[in-house]
Formats: sequence, C-alpha cells, structure tokens
Amino acid sequence: MVVTKSIRVGSGAVEPVEVGAESLVVIAGPCGLESAQLAHDVAGGVQDVCARLGIPWIFKSSFDKANRTAAAGWRGPGLEDGLAMLGAIRRAFAVPVTTDVHAVQQVASVASVVDLLQIPAFLCRQTDLLVACGRSGKPVNAKRGQFLAPSALAGIVEKVGGPVMLTERGTSFGHGDLVADLRLLHWMRATGAPVCFDATHSVQQPGGTVTGGRREMVAPLARAAAAVGIDALFLETHPNPALARSDAGSQVPLDRLYEILAPVVEIYTCVRPSLGHP
Repeated sequence: MVVTKSIRVGSGAVEPVEVGAESLVVIAGPCGLESAQLAHDVAGGVQDVCARLGIPWIFKSSFDKANRTAAAGWRGPGLEDGLAMLGAIRRAFAVPVTTDVHAVQQVASVASVVDLLQIPAFLCRQTDLLVACGRSGKPVNAKRGQFLAPSALAGIVEKVGGPVMLTERGTSFGHGDLVADLRLLHWMRATGAPVCFDATHSVQQPGGTVTGGRREMVAPLARAAAAVGIDALFLETHPNPALARSDAGSQVPLDRLYEILAPVVEIYTCVRPSLGHP
C-alpha cells in the first residue's frame, strides 16, 4: 500500500483538482439533492465564490440521506435520479463532483458518474464498502466516525488501499452533541493522507427527530482548522437553510459563503509552508 500526500480528483472534461497540493480545496454543496434547480443554483454560487478566492472546489450533495433518525425523514431523490443531477452539475460547471455511498452494490454506479467517493462517518469501519470503493478506480474521501479513536485511522487507509483522504467531522459528546477536537487533524496527517475538515457536520446536534446544529460555530471552527493544518474544507450550503429538507441547523447561507471562506484561505496560506507544501 502506497499512501500519497495528495490525491487527484477529476478527469476528462473536468479540470482535475489536487487535494494536498498548493491550494486549499473546498468541497461544498447542499446537504441533499432537493431538486435539479437547487443543485444548479448552489453550484453556481459556490463556483463564483471560489473563483473570487482563486481556489479549486468540488461539488458535493447526497442522493440518499440514509442515516436519518426518524423513519419518515426525507431521504432524497434516490440513486438513479440523484446521479443524473450530479452528472448534470459536472457537465454544466466542468467541476468534479462527489457523493456518499452506503452499500457495496452502489459503488460501480456511483463511480461511473462522480469523481470522488465519500464514505459516511457511520460506515467508516465497513471493510467491504471501503475495499469496494478503493477498487473502483476513483479516489476516496473517508469520514472519521464520531466514535472512532485516532489510532484506527491507519486501518481505514489500509482498507481503501488506494488514493484516499481523511475527513474530520466531530466526536460524539454525550447523546445529543458533537465536539470538534482539532488535535485529530494533526493525528490524521500522520497517516500521510490529505486531511479535510467538515465544518458543518462538526456543529451538528444529532439524536432528535430532526438533527439540530449550531451554525454560528462553522466559521470559527473552519478558521481554527486552517490554523492547525488542512488540505480541504468541507461545508454544506443552501440559499435558505431554514427551508432545507435536511441538516437545516448546520448548513450555511449561500450568501455568506465568501465571508466565511475568505479568512480561512488567508490562514491556510500562512500555515501551508510549515506543513511541507510549496
């Protein structure tokens, strides 16, 4: 197994993005694919912000919210329609796209459309899923489970067995809250894989019928993560988070994205040389 300090995301008509190279990479989009129009609107907004900041980005959204607490919770458009929406975004904006996979039988279909396969935090120990994603030919973004000790991170990298990045998204704190332990970013870097901080899931308050969140903490935690050292920043954004069909409490308003990201990019630029980047 060879662990690389950067991974290449995107091919063909999409300009590849290097995660772990000289620029901070933003992974952003709405939590769920509520509609093709919403996905298009958010993608356009994120692209404009990242162009102003001069940074590359990857579009993210989910076709299935498979880990909702309530049985009646909104799930999304499903695999077929969701992949069609993601493919349309990829073509329209010439940007790499990513989404999460929940089962081995989804891997081939998802890998045929997206550029980066995402392992949900709750599934980060599922060996068959990790191995299947690693064998897909696409790079993998594995989220650390809220319950997982940092000593287990090397096992995730080993199971994937190919290009992989690791994402921190908070640690369970009691039964209805998460805490962002930024020491984990340093320990993740020790695996040799690129490191990402998920700023919006880290402020969730899970466990209720509807997942809550402390949106006001996204910006300060993102700045703090950049100061510790990250290669990518993950955050979910929506034109009107209060009306979002999932994760309404933690998504950030699309019209605030620039003011959140600008200081993060500035901090990243200051810290980057100490992390061994160009």
